[in-house]
Amino acid sequence: MIRQPISSLQVEPAAWPVASLADIEKVLTAPGQRFEIETVTVNGVPTKSWKNAPPTTNHLLAVAREHGQAEFVYYEGERLTYTGFYRATAALSHWLVAQGVRKGDRVALAMVNLPEWPVIFFAAAACGAIVVPLNAWWTAQELRYGLSDSGAKIVFADGDRMSRIATVLPEVTNIERAVVSRPTSDAMDAIALDSILGAVDTWSDLPDQSLPNVEIQPDDPLTIFYTSGTTGAPKGALGSHRNALSNTFSGAYSAMRSVLRRGDTPPEPKPRRSLTVIPLFHVTACNAGLLGTILSGSSLVFMRKWDALEAFALIEKEKITAAGGVPTIAWQLLEHPERHRFDLSSLDSIGYGGAPAAPELVKRIYEEFGAMPNSGWGMTETSATVTHHGSEDYLNRPDSCGPAVPVSDLKIMRDDGVTECAVGEVGELWARGPQIVLGYWNKPEATAETFVDGWVRTGDLARLDEEGFCYIVDRAKDVIIRGGENIYSSEVENVLYEHPSVTDAAVIGRPHKVLGEEPVAVVHLAPGENASEAELQDWVKARLAIFKTPVSIRFVQETLPRNANGKILKKDLKSLFE
Repeated sequence: MIRQPISSLQVEPAAWPVASLADIEKVLTAPGQRFEIETVTVNGVPTKSWKNAPPTTNHLLAVAREHGQAEFVYYEGERLTYTGFYRATAALSHWLVAQGVRKGDRVALAMVNLPEWPVIFFAAAACGAIVVPLNAWWTAQELRYGLSDSGAKIVFADGDRMSRIATVLPEVTNIERAVVSRPTSDAMDAIALDSILGAVDTWSDLPDQSLPNVEIQPDDPLTIFYTSGTTGAPKGALGSHRNALSNTFSGAYSAMRSVLRRGDTPPEPKPRRSLTVIPLFHVTACNAGLLGTILSGSSLVFMRKWDALEAFALIEKEKITAAGGVPTIAWQLLEHPERHRFDLSSLDSIGYGGAPAAPELVKRIYEEFGAMPNSGWGMTETSATVTHHGSEDYLNRPDSCGPAVPVSDLKIMRDDGVTECAVGEVGELWARGPQIVLGYWNKPEATAETFVDGWVRTGDLARLDEEGFCYIVDRAKDVIIRGGENIYSSEVENVLYEHPSVTDAAVIGRPHKVLGEEPVAVVHLAPGENASEAELQDWVKARLAIFKTPVSIRFVQETLPRNANGKILKKDLKSLFE
């Protein structure tokens, strides 16, 4: 894998780190090496890209086919091999073509983590379609918006999601077919996925056939992942094959970098088993987790619902090597009183992202599990990984999200959007690289505002140190991250404003040891009107996903404090919850 001798990186004395990030990058990305970098033109912009990464999902499927009888997914007693995965994907892709799905059509997917999720994803992609993974926790109206805005032709859903979708499907005229997996009722007016593919344990017996003959290029659209903005309706981030598949090499590069930082000889690659709790409808689980797993021939272990005790049992029984997802999960693994009952020695890595993590968590993972912590930074608009942080680097800089991977660049910009900040100065974080999405679906103005000459304006406030390690200081965008789930304040505020008694409202994030943050609200009622905390919470629950509901509401007699431009001074409200 690495033809240049590792010894060329050694320095005396042999203490960590034995090599700088720049020295390691020079070796690993040199011509002829696995992590070689080339410059390609994307949307007219010269862009660094991994030369040897799979160019399209069909190329990744070819790799999956070669893994044969190795286990790909385990879920509640069901074991799916790579052979079964490939054959089911090929069969479903031909079915989709027979239904009239053509290149550029949208295929929506509303489902929790199930063995059929990756089959549907890759089958739609194999037709040249754009896959639209919808948030499985969305309400019926939120799902209706995603289906309508994307213009999806076909929707796949599990039984619970199909029950919600069925109530709004008459309003979504673009949907031509609905396919249900694991229906909760025989009366569901949808095609059963089993009638197309059969049961999961029979997929290995399906014909071994090639994929549909569709020409797909690396920069063709692959996905629409929805991310809410601070104002207006949710925006669909339009990602390409190159965007998503860049993650397969970014994670692998970071792992190799950690090995070389400590001066070890790179081990022979071997398949890993990952406990996958974070939903696949997030870019982290899909692009960084699922796609990288397939490239390495590793395995994913799904849980129907997160439960720490069940997770311990799975780690022991299935010899899980990697776990995590969001800081919430890591905290629960650490602090559960029954942890000592289980053999967790197979765990060598606990990773997470998507929410702020306390430096204490980093230290405890290493000291109490003997596992290496890892994290990183990315967003829906970056298709997941831009920075990655792991092992000793993370232990020594627990408040950083790591350096950018070699194909990516970061810069810190002042408010004018023109002047770059000096090292150590706080400003808005901008990022570029092969993982930056093509833009927002059908939103040219928002695209022009956010994406500038290959850079994405992230809305995060950050600083960079002399070695390029990034530190997220705050978020300029008005977003709360609760256990890895984004809650956009304006969305909840708009629902509160719909209540007849509410005339002023602000939603802010309150620090939470396990979840990272949780939403709380400050409300001013109209004169003479009355509303209780419970009433307003029920009002929000009826209109938005339950995790967006404020856990606490404070009522104030005066309208909320604002600056000269009329913007609510939310920092002045936080003291109400101390």
